[in-house]
Amino acid sequence: MIKVGIVTVSDKASRGERVDESGQVIREIITGMGAQVTHYIIVPDEVEQIKETLIKFSDLKGVDLILTTGGTGFAPRDWTPEATLDVVERIVPGIPEVMRAVSLTKTNRAMLSRAAAGIRGKTLIINLPGSARAVRECLEVILPALPHGMEMLKGEGSECARP
Repeated sequence: MIKVGIVTVSDKASRGERVDESGQVIREIITGMGAQVTHYIIVPDEVEQIKETLIKFSDLKGVDLILTTGGTGFAPRDWTPEATLDVVERIVPGIPEVMRAVSLTKTNRAMLSRAAAGIRGKTLIINLPGSARAVRECLEVILPALPHGMEMLKGEGSECARP
C-alpha cells in the first residue's frame, strides 16, 4: 500500500481563513485508489517550512508519495517548486509536463504553472495546483502511471516500459 503525505501550501488556509478544498480532493482521490493518507498538514507559503515538511515526511515519516497543493503560480509568495527542487535528489520532469499539457487543453493559464516533481530517497514528491478542480484534472492524468513508478522506486517493479 502506498503511504501518502498531503501538504497544502497556503497562507490563508494555514491561518484558518480558507477551507482547504484541494487537500480534501487529494485525500478523496488517493484513498479511492487504495492508497493510505498517513500525514496531512497545512503550511504557510514559507520556503523553509515547506522544505522542512517535505524532508520530515520523506526522511522521518517514511512516506512513499508526497502531494503538495498550492504555491505553484506567479504570486510573490508562490515558492513551492523551489522548495521542492531544493530537497529532491532527482527531478521527474515528465509528471509536471503531462499535467501542464493536459491542463492546457482546458485553459491557456496552464502554461503559467511552475509545478515540479522529484525523488528524495524513496519518496516521490509532486507539486499540484492550488485549485480543487485543477488538482482533480491533474491527478486523473498522472494516477494511472504512479503505481508502476512507486514499485520501481521501491525496487519492486520490472523495468518494462509497457503498461
